[in-house]
Amino acid sequence: MAFAPTLESLAGHRVPAWYDDAKFGIFIHWGLFSVPAFAARAESVAAAFRDHYDRAITLTPYTEWYWNAIRVPESESARHHREVWHDAPYENFREPFLNSLKLWDPEGWADLFADAGARYVVLVAKHHDGFCLWPSAAANPHQRDWASPRDIAGELAAAVRARGLKFGVYYSGGIDWTFNRAPLRTLGEFLGSTPGGDYPAYAEAQMRELMARYDPDILWNDISWPSPPGPLMRLFADYYNARQDGVVNDRWMPLTLRMRLLRWKFVQRLLDAAIEKRLKKGEGGNGIVPPPPPHYDFRTPEYTTFDSIQSRKWETTRGMSASFGFNRRDTDADYQSVEELVRGFIDAVAKNGNLLLNVGPRGVDAQIPPEQIARLKGFGQWLRANAEAVYGTRPWTRAEGRTDQGGEVRFVSKNGAVYAHVWPTPSGDFAIEGAPSAASATHVASGTRLSCAATPAGLRIALPRPLGPAPVHAFKLT
Repeated sequence: MAFAPTLESLAGHRVPAWYDDAKFGIFIHWGLFSVPAFAARAESVAAAFRDHYDRAITLTPYTEWYWNAIRVPESESARHHREVWHDAPYENFREPFLNSLKLWDPEGWADLFADAGARYVVLVAKHHDGFCLWPSAAANPHQRDWASPRDIAGELAAAVRARGLKFGVYYSGGIDWTFNRAPLRTLGEFLGSTPGGDYPAYAEAQMRELMARYDPDILWNDISWPSPPGPLMRLFADYYNARQDGVVNDRWMPLTLRMRLLRWKFVQRLLDAAIEKRLKKGEGGNGIVPPPPPHYDFRTPEYTTFDSIQSRKWETTRGMSASFGFNRRDTDADYQSVEELVRGFIDAVAKNGNLLLNVGPRGVDAQIPPEQIARLKGFGQWLRANAEAVYGTRPWTRAEGRTDQGGEVRFVSKNGAVYAHVWPTPSGDFAIEGAPSAASATHVASGTRLSCAATPAGLRIALPRPLGPAPVHAFKLT
């Protein structure tokens, strides 16, 4: 069908089966910020806002926000920059990053992502610092030579697509520090910093260039969009008409009168007061859930998930540690374990979500850190053994359950069967509260058929021998 640039027409777009079936994608935050690779040691982005609201933007654990943080003289990042980099301009990180591309192996990355079980890859083509990972024909009017002469996006797209993976692009539409260089401390200042002037035309030109050059399967915008609703609706219509099986995320809040007011300092102060009051009451959770714009295909909670099955498709996104970009201060203990990553993934899948798991390569040698590689390999090993119980599944009538041993259970369904994902490893026979009645159960990873019976405590599954350790055990109930 052809799409018109109206909300009514765009609402007719449906999330394609490939995206719903895929469940698992790889996010890549890699750029000039990956050279200094430094951020404050906040527990999470939510903790920074909750505990230090008046300077939270400089205290998040996100290394990709380094350029802003060093513009605030009293910040930890600014002190680090003075001591280690002697207050060198941020632009000085361009050459080390580009030189590191001599060591970059996009084919090796694509092999790693495919082996991890990912079905799509989303590259951060331009983050808040404005540096482009493709040789953009839309020259930045405020920053010379602010695009990679090597086509990083194109080479990666070709490599992952050669392995059957889909390819998407991330673009920071709402923030570009080459157009708005004011140092940001609070969330109110951050939300009100979307550039005006010549930026909306520049952002649209670059987004359309990405669409034309790479035919992306996913358009993943961040923060907001600097144009009014009309031009944005035309952008969506043109995208869908070129790729009807493409998807767009939910971070496209268009520029409206309300958003223009956010540029006024007194409005930012009022917003800061309201948000800080909410956080002090304990509202806001452990991550970020952006408000939905008028049109989107899927939601994107960040470092958090939804508590229940959602009627609309969604995708939780997170780094393996508290940062998306590589943080040289992270040790192995700062990264989530394979068990934690798999369990969070299955929780999302049971509630109609995908997982977009971030990789943060180093900026000095274009290598993915060994701690991250180890987790991708562990994740892939589990996913290969349990693929049947993950790919192509849909939420069941309920998402969660418990075992009579106190274990967690997540339910999904496919082709008339219900799959129960159980953790930790049961110690002997166990019952699943809330499971459907079933004549048989199969341990998916081993293929072992098990006897089961309905009991007052739930569906009881007999284990003739102990199960080996695994992040999650999947059982097919038929």
